[in-house]
Amino acid sequence: MGNEKILKVMAEVNAAVCEREELVRCIALCLLTRRNLFVLGDVGQAKSYAIDQFCRRITGAKQFSTLMSKQTDEEQLFGRLDLASLIPGHVPKSVTESDPTYRQIRSDLEKALEFFRNDPGNTVLSENVKKEQEALEIYEKGLALSLGGNPEYITAGKIPDSNIVMLDELFKSNEGVLNSLLKALNERVYTNEGRTEKIPVISFFSASNEIPDFRNPEEKILKALYDRFDLKVKTEYVKEKSNRMAMLRHKQQNGGESVNAYISLTELEEMQKEVKNVKIPDSINEVMDAVLLELRKKEIAVSDRSFFGFGSIVQAEAFLNGRDEVIPKDMLVLKNYLWNKPEEISTVSQILERLCENPIGDRIKELTAKALAARDAFSSAADRNRALIKLKTDLLTLYDEATAIKDNLPDGDAAISGAYSFIGTLEDISRDAYSKTGFTYVSLPELKAYQNLQI
Repeated sequence: MGNEKILKVMAEVNAAVCEREELVRCIALCLLTRRNLFVLGDVGQAKSYAIDQFCRRITGAKQFSTLMSKQTDEEQLFGRLDLASLIPGHVPKSVTESDPTYRQIRSDLEKALEFFRNDPGNTVLSENVKKEQEALEIYEKGLALSLGGNPEYITAGKIPDSNIVMLDELFKSNEGVLNSLLKALNERVYTNEGRTEKIPVISFFSASNEIPDFRNPEEKILKALYDRFDLKVKTEYVKEKSNRMAMLRHKQQNGGESVNAYISLTELEEMQKEVKNVKIPDSINEVMDAVLLELRKKEIAVSDRSFFGFGSIVQAEAFLNGRDEVIPKDMLVLKNYLWNKPEEISTVSQILERLCENPIGDRIKELTAKALAARDAFSSAADRNRALIKLKTDLLTLYDEATAIKDNLPDGDAAISGAYSFIGTLEDISRDAYSKTGFTYVSLPELKAYQNLQI
């Protein structure tokens, strides 16, 4: 698995910033999944610095960064109109630069001029210059007739020309750029003059020291921007004294940062393909559904878009951990995917830890409680012969669930023994019930096979 290079980059960035492991990991997850990241934290917590340190190690990736304000307009983000494209008979620079024939004729003209400069009295060379100049003019007119008249934008160095974008203090955006930003963040497209074009941005990053109060009518419009950031991280000031001292020594002795670990843009794209091939077992989807229900009980909103889109995040986490299949522990990273407000972080984390650290064990406990309740109901029944029919039905349902758990676990998983143990418990309950009614004992697998024949 090709995760070695990105792990080296993560390690090098972590060495350059203190207590930012969670942030650095989320940066990696976003780049591997083409998602967006929002960082919440007070000023001076190296939020933007950590992002910059990571992204500068991706060679070949064009980057755009700006500090948003109420004065930031679309031209600053997406480029300005090329006025030459509006003048009759003129050709936009973007057209001439991308046309190979134009570039060849222009090159021939420059060569002819160079020869003429060295021998200005040579009439033959003078005629050659005139000939190449006329050829260029004729070709330009042809381009103007066939391609002119369409407004063009100069986007070099702006968002439509970038692979990684940092929009610092995003919530200071004005309404004028809101719609364009929303489409870029969500759909990776930009529309100008009625023409929609794809943009090559892998991930958008943003940092701020506050989240707007979306109940405020003036700030409610910004909620859509906030929702476009899939992963969210809250940073704190460096807590451990040992880390503060280490960072002080590093800053005072070394000064500049050394960069030794790199990832090329092509290598990152190959990693993104590998992430998509990481397997998500059905058992993981079951756990995620249980997480969703628990969060809803706590009145923590999880949109359908977030629920159905969690897969790539845990795939990337498994990839970073060197696995080609997601395991429940990989789901702990969803702590940074499922909170909406900072005060929800603790609750989300607790639910994930409870359901994902040992989800099979917890599920077996739930099923065992149901089995014991069914046993007790049978034992207290006045008519045990009739109660045996219901008990068999209940035990078969539990047997089906236990078998599904066992079959979905990879070979060698320690939880398999727990599933087998529970099936043994079901058999013990069933055998005891048969002995108390005097009927000939029939094992649960035999009952299941008979039930399937009846279907």
